[in-house]
Amino acid sequence: RGEIEPGGIEAQTRRTMENVKKVLAMAGCSFDDVVKANCWLDDTRDFWTFNRVYAEYFPNGGPARSTVRSQLMVDAKVEVDVIAYKPLT
Repeated sequence: RGEIEPGGIEAQTRRTMENVKKVLAMAGCSFDDVVKANCWLDDTRDFWTFNRVYAEYFPNGGPARSTVRSQLMVDAKVEVDVIAYKPLT
């Protein structure tokens, strides 16, 4: 059951990225395998705080990314989806 993380943009971004990390792991991937990220913010004034937390998950530089403002679900401040690529070996 999904719930909105209480708190501001920093807490919600961290929870969102941790959720993405878990889903990537279930697919045998990590943030190193992410080639594209799509990010939505409820308020563009939150960009720099969002970006600081987001960057923690991509210490070697991030993938191609689109970040736009969009009206999200009630109380949601951020949404992120990623595309990962891992060659079959």
